[in-house]
Amino acid sequence: MKSAAMFSNEFLSSMRHCGDFPADNLISEVFADETQKANFRSFLDSLTYNHQLNRLDDFYAVKEAFLNAKKLPDWADQKLMQQGTAFFAVHATAIMNLLGLLSLPYCYAAADGAKVLDLSERIRNKPEHRLGETADFIWDVMAPNAFEPEGKGFVSILKVRLLHAAIRFYTQKSGKWNQDWGLPVNQEDMAGTNLSFSLIVVRGLRKFGLTVEYPQQQAFMHLWNVIGFLLGVDERLLPETGKEALLLEESIRIRNFKTSEHGQSLTRSLIKYFSTVDATFPQKETMQLMRYLIGDDVADLLALPPQQAPNSTIYFLKLINNFQLFGKGNPRLAYQKQHSAFKKMRSAPATKKSPRFNLPLSLTS
Repeated sequence: MKSAAMFSNEFLSSMRHCGDFPADNLISEVFADETQKANFRSFLDSLTYNHQLNRLDDFYAVKEAFLNAKKLPDWADQKLMQQGTAFFAVHATAIMNLLGLLSLPYCYAAADGAKVLDLSERIRNKPEHRLGETADFIWDVMAPNAFEPEGKGFVSILKVRLLHAAIRFYTQKSGKWNQDWGLPVNQEDMAGTNLSFSLIVVRGLRKFGLTVEYPQQQAFMHLWNVIGFLLGVDERLLPETGKEALLLEESIRIRNFKTSEHGQSLTRSLIKYFSTVDATFPQKETMQLMRYLIGDDVADLLALPPQQAPNSTIYFLKLINNFQLFGKGNPRLAYQKQHSAFKKMRSAPATKKSPRFNLPLSLTS
């Protein structure tokens, strides 16, 4: 059981200067040679399924980042993980909506962490890539077979872990990074991101009018703790209970959330993207719903307009999200059906009759 003192300013400040040694060491070695770097990228692109990690060549087979890539932590509880994936399967539609409307804006409010994202023109100018890659990652790690040989969870997590190391490598070499901000994609920022997809999503589901029992919350957060561990997050930053999660989230928020042009720029880009690719998604309602989900204090940091979402919209939103729960008794079938629907919408042209994102009907009426 971790105490409030565990998440002290001193401890979290030290975590801002910690990266992920196994992944950072590998990236530094590989990126020292252009040919080796190109081969490395091709190799990663060739990986799709977990069982492919069983057949590594001699170079990768001895690297710590690969040695532990498909090894669950000793404390991983398979039953809780299965309950966590079942919880996702039931609420997948709402959770995927919360990805862009809550989780990402929440991360953008952490000023120094947002600097890293804003320095990457690919993320700032092409938010569709950020959303698409993150969505694919979530579908991979939340699949019922995510950590089985034919699943994609271990491989997807490894790719993101190495991507984080590559971002640290390039950002520090860019000449635009101030070490007073800590390392790019440091342990504290990774812990905050992990919370944004676990605790913060649970909060969002409750604001969507959905009932989340504490055991369901714990199962979902345990699954994300396992994912965080495999991503290289320090175990001390993986909360075991709801109380610990609340303490950690509050500590990180108080320390890092502040007004910044980086965070506001990323938020504007995200909102513009929603309205560009989905003709059914008015900017005004996007911003109103974001404010409703993240709360006034954080919304003000991101310079969202002060208008509140109408009570009728919130009521209809809750009604629709509860209605969507019907017929989702089998988690595996529910996952497959919603994943197929998501991929179909994502590949379809964005029109008023065919929205690209699986958005609640309250936003499109």
